[in-house]
Amino acid sequence: MKKSQLVLVAVGIVAVVVLFSLPKVVVDNDATAAKVEESGEQSESPADVISESHENELSSENRTQADQLIQSFLNAPTKEEKVASAQVLAGIYKEEGLFDSAAYYWDQAAIILPDNMFLAEEAGKASYEAFSFALDKKKVEALAEKTRNYLNRVLENDPTRLDLKTKIAMTYVSSANPMQGITMLREVLEQDPQNEDGLFNMGVLSMQSGQYKRAAERFEELVKYHPQNIQGQFYLAVSYFESNEKNKAKAQFEAVKKLTQDPMILSSVQSYLDRL
Repeated sequence: MKKSQLVLVAVGIVAVVVLFSLPKVVVDNDATAAKVEESGEQSESPADVISESHENELSSENRTQADQLIQSFLNAPTKEEKVASAQVLAGIYKEEGLFDSAAYYWDQAAIILPDNMFLAEEAGKASYEAFSFALDKKKVEALAEKTRNYLNRVLENDPTRLDLKTKIAMTYVSSANPMQGITMLREVLEQDPQNEDGLFNMGVLSMQSGQYKRAAERFEELVKYHPQNIQGQFYLAVSYFESNEKNKAKAQFEAVKKLTQDPMILSSVQSYLDRL
């Protein structure tokens, strides 16, 4: 399994814990409220924060190729050649799970050809992926802003892209205006009640706010329409567990065991079963 795949699996399992570092938001009640931490620190620009953090270490097998591509990127005589080098570099960094660096090079490519919507979308999605893994507050804010800037540009050309709208929504959830993100997710589900990303994220946010019964309802809808969503199946079991519905939790954890052979997921499932 590639390093990037291992990282994604690991983060999927520990995400329930990580959620509690986000602002607490009531997502499914009529009376909504948010608790937001305010800071008086002056933040750096997104470009500064991302450019300072993108030089991560590659494995030896990719280091030589990356060094050559970086020189090609810096010295290419045409914009198109610079963009081509940046795209390959982004792919190398993503393969190794170095999402900051992948986002940096997609960003550079999109800056070079600002009217290219393909590059804007890829830069936005790469920024979102790096945002999803970021822990440093300044980096989270910078990557969230990059995500919104690029994906909103694509949405202006194609408002039907609900997949991009859900990503934008999630960047607001960890911002000073979390309810804007919740509102956007609700809009997505109004347009498409079976939307996989919308149902998943609303379920996750309900868990984060301690609304486990509501979370279970969201994940029940999710796995009804998207039964192969392993994270949704796992979080449904966790929601039952936290709601003290022990029989449902046990049955759901047992169902998850039949859906995957991944040792990390199975280990986490077993830890819950041992507590039932």
